[in-house]
Amino acid sequence: MICCTNQTKGVIFMEKAPAGKYAWTATVGEKGQIVIPKQAREIFDIKPGDTLILLGDVKRGIAIPPKSTMAAFGNHIFGGEKP
Repeated sequence: MICCTNQTKGVIFMEKAPAGKYAWTATVGEKGQIVIPKQAREIFDIKPGDTLILLGDVKRGIAIPPKSTMAAFGNHIFGGEKP
């Protein structure tokens, strides 16, 4: 099941999505900030003060990979380990 959330419109549920797949909406504020929905923060263990990496592709959009990805890239760059 995919759970799409929007602070002003409530929660929308769609049937027949693969387990572990989610989609949320977020509104961009005047300062360019977005609020990551609570459910997403809980599922991906995102805590206040965490640093996230944002990857962008003009054709595919923006992605926020798991925190472990950033650590793996850092280890690869600085320690020679493969991600």
